[in-house]
Amino acid sequence: MPDAKTATLVVDKDFVISEIDPRLYGSFVEHLGRCVYGGIFEKGHPTADRDGFRQDVLDLVKELGVSIVRYPGGNFVSGYNWEDGVGPVEKRPRKLELAWRTIEPNWVGVNEFARWASKVGTAVNMSVNLGTRGPDEARALVEYCNHPSGSYWSDMRISHGQKEPHRIKLWCLGNEMDGPWQICHKTAAEYGRAAVEAAKVMRWVDPDIELVACGSSHPRMPTFPDYDATVLEHAYEQVNYVSLHSYYGNQENDTANFLAKSLEMDSYIKSVVAVCDTTRARKRSKKTLNLSFDEWNVWYHSHENDRKITPWTIAPPQVEDSYTFEDALLAGCLVMTLMKHADRVKVACLAQLVNVIAPIMTVTGGPAWRQTIFYPFLHASRYGRGRSLQTILRSPRYDTKEYTDVPLLECSAAHNPEKGELSIFAVNRDQSADLALECDLRSFDGLSGVTHTVMDSRDLKAVNTKDAQPVKPREAAGAKLDKGRLSVKLPPLSWNVLRMSAR
Repeated sequence: MPDAKTATLVVDKDFVISEIDPRLYGSFVEHLGRCVYGGIFEKGHPTADRDGFRQDVLDLVKELGVSIVRYPGGNFVSGYNWEDGVGPVEKRPRKLELAWRTIEPNWVGVNEFARWASKVGTAVNMSVNLGTRGPDEARALVEYCNHPSGSYWSDMRISHGQKEPHRIKLWCLGNEMDGPWQICHKTAAEYGRAAVEAAKVMRWVDPDIELVACGSSHPRMPTFPDYDATVLEHAYEQVNYVSLHSYYGNQENDTANFLAKSLEMDSYIKSVVAVCDTTRARKRSKKTLNLSFDEWNVWYHSHENDRKITPWTIAPPQVEDSYTFEDALLAGCLVMTLMKHADRVKVACLAQLVNVIAPIMTVTGGPAWRQTIFYPFLHASRYGRGRSLQTILRSPRYDTKEYTDVPLLECSAAHNPEKGELSIFAVNRDQSADLALECDLRSFDGLSGVTHTVMDSRDLKAVNTKDAQPVKPREAAGAKLDKGRLSVKLPPLSWNVLRMSAR
């Protein structure tokens, strides 16, 4: 066995899990708190463009490399009339928004958001309301967004100043429909039937769209995974993906247990894959259903503050977690877990993008900055392209109150043959000691050069603010690559990115 503080890793270019779908590095914008108003959109801000979008935020989103953004919810969508957000802004209604108990002014709607996404260079993942509404409103929205011209809804879009269709490819059939907190939540059978009928007419309007059915709201729901199984009994052949949502917290301040929660995500993904494949076998289908993990993040810091917010205001500071260095380590473990399931997880959305449990924070009228969780997502989005590789790991392990056999090293690897790059991502969970990592990379011809980016901190609870950003990556020395063997020391409690040329 390896030494107690040594991990060994074999990475082989032929051990391919799957091509990584770029949409694995997606995010989420909901009409919640200051995500839209004061986040991506703020007329009068010093950096705002003529459409009212904050350029400082837009630049940070571009830097993050977000490939697709889910919109407009979330719980919000189950009470949303999309028609309220189109046409002349001055004629749009102000509505009581029941999901989050705010006032929705409808200053931003479908066309504005699509324009923002175009500026960023990201695709749109549009959600339809299957709470208070149904298939008719859903197919009308597809027609409004995607049909070129010559019909009622497409011509309405043109009359609103948007001549070209948005050509939105990916659509979510509602949101968390099993949750009692959801407006008009449904039983699995009720939702399954609604999803089938919505899917049918939406595809009649545009046969090229892809559809995501709602799975359970999270793996701790009492009806999981039966809800998912029943929904898929109805909708398996009509959809392309089933959704997963999960958030993770450290309310008990147990670092060892908190950093092991990526094992829970791993188990959750495997369970939903099993449900999909069981349904496939039962239906004798030739179709493989993939997964959209369209809400994931750390979320627990803001719960107490949210109880104090005055209802029925516009864009209050809801769900604004100030992320610690410790949170960034788990975020790194979570994004690596998604990469390791790239064969079935084709879409994933870090929830959310700005201000609301987000990698980017702003001050209304003031600056924007990068939270601690910005960096692991940035590195994965930038370097985790190409093929996800199966890693053969031997690592010291530990137990927590919830998990057993937790490896000190969490890792994933991506090989981009087109660019001739190999990237290894790693978190050392050890709280006090370096972890020596020995990697066998001899299958890669002509492997040369190694850069080691590390993010660590002496303060687990360190946060980045508008005034100071102490948590950020640095370049480290000491990694050695010789004849296909890599040796490196990973600092205690650290996020690491090792990059090499593999032409």
